[in-house]
Amino acid sequence: MLIWKFKNLLWSFVKKLSNLSFSILILFIIAFFSTLGSIIEQDQDLLYYQMNYPDNSSNLIYLDWKLIINLGLDHIFQTWWFICILLIFIFSLMSCSFSTQLPSLKNARRWKFISKRKSFNSSFYFTDIYIDKSNSLANFIYSLIRSNFFVFCQGSSIYSYKGLYGRIAPIFVHFSIITVLLGSMISFLFGFVVQEIVPDGEIFHVKNITHSGFFSRLPIDIWGRVEEFYIKYNSDSSIQQFFSKISIFYRNSHRVKSYLMSVNKPLRFNKVTLYQTNWKLNALRINLGSQQTFQKKLLKTSINNKSCWLANFYIDDTKQIFFVIFDLNKPILLSNSNGLIIGSVYINQVFYINNIHVSISNIISSTGLQIKVDSGVYFVYLGFFVLMLSTIVSYLSYSQVWIYKDSRFLDFLASTNRAILFFEEDILDINLTYNYYSNQLIHSYFVDNILK
Repeated sequence: MLIWKFKNLLWSFVKKLSNLSFSILILFIIAFFSTLGSIIEQDQDLLYYQMNYPDNSSNLIYLDWKLIINLGLDHIFQTWWFICILLIFIFSLMSCSFSTQLPSLKNARRWKFISKRKSFNSSFYFTDIYIDKSNSLANFIYSLIRSNFFVFCQGSSIYSYKGLYGRIAPIFVHFSIITVLLGSMISFLFGFVVQEIVPDGEIFHVKNITHSGFFSRLPIDIWGRVEEFYIKYNSDSSIQQFFSKISIFYRNSHRVKSYLMSVNKPLRFNKVTLYQTNWKLNALRINLGSQQTFQKKLLKTSINNKSCWLANFYIDDTKQIFFVIFDLNKPILLSNSNGLIIGSVYINQVFYINNIHVSISNIISSTGLQIKVDSGVYFVYLGFFVLMLSTIVSYLSYSQVWIYKDSRFLDFLASTNRAILFFEEDILDINLTYNYYSNQLIHSYFVDNILK
């Protein structure tokens, strides 16, 4: 008795969980907090929120930094309550699939024979009555099969259907949504994102974390080296692409992979993905005389709406010259304090300042790398792929045809759930094929019994 009551309570809970209104409400809540997570900057430090969301602020959505931090709105997609909302929505979709959609699919596959005495309701789109003693169910079976219907016969009744895959589409939709949500949860629970700015020729480790999930683990046995960084320019000196040649070292410090990265061409190794995100120029390495070497920091600025980098060099206490870089493939310009160009030099080209030979040995550049582990991305891709398939399959019409024959009449009924105009063409083809077979039968009967 207790088991029976428990089953009733469980079934009642599942029915309420699979209610359409409840699912729409949960979906609205998810959409609201997802929008809020897009408005409020995520994964920033405390000082950022104190400056941008001060107390008694008049922003679009009245939120101060204390409320954001206390409710976890600075990392909405990782909070326990948002994960619980996603799980409730997943269980709602699953309960709807098992309690409603799968039984509906199973019911669609059942044979549904009718009799002439049954009252015909408005669900039938096409009805017809054939009055002919030569009516043959076999002719209708041939006609339905030629129109790609699955045909079942029992006594004087025929039941047929086609387009059953269209009934599977809603189940695919639920499966795809569940897969996408699970993939998203796996991503922000088990994934991490690291940002690194690495100078050319230097070694980097996975350490500058910008986001990490509760269950993520950093690959401490992987490290890399930037072998080379260079920029490819267009004819008008605009940047076409920038490249980084990266070598990956694993555990025993032996190089296991070397790859030339660029934007949209990431490096993948052992579930870790490295993306090329940014770059910058750091400093000039200058040789002064035959023994002295020093570095001058480059500052980014704009001249005539063109980005450039400047470094100053004092000749004496009052005079200085400036090194100006517009393009890594072009010479470095030399300018005086008044902004007049006094010359241009290439890398390793010797020039003189106060009778001292000077050369620029290198432009120290850095490449920006985003190091990411996202185990749920494949589930997300799978979910959207299934969603696209279900969208295509959903356009298939589920059509049914019933035929019942008695001594004088043959009742023909048909129904479909969509695309009535196309279904009318199917009905027309069935009738034409049936009439052809019937005329052939009458002609054979006339030849065999009358003429002979």
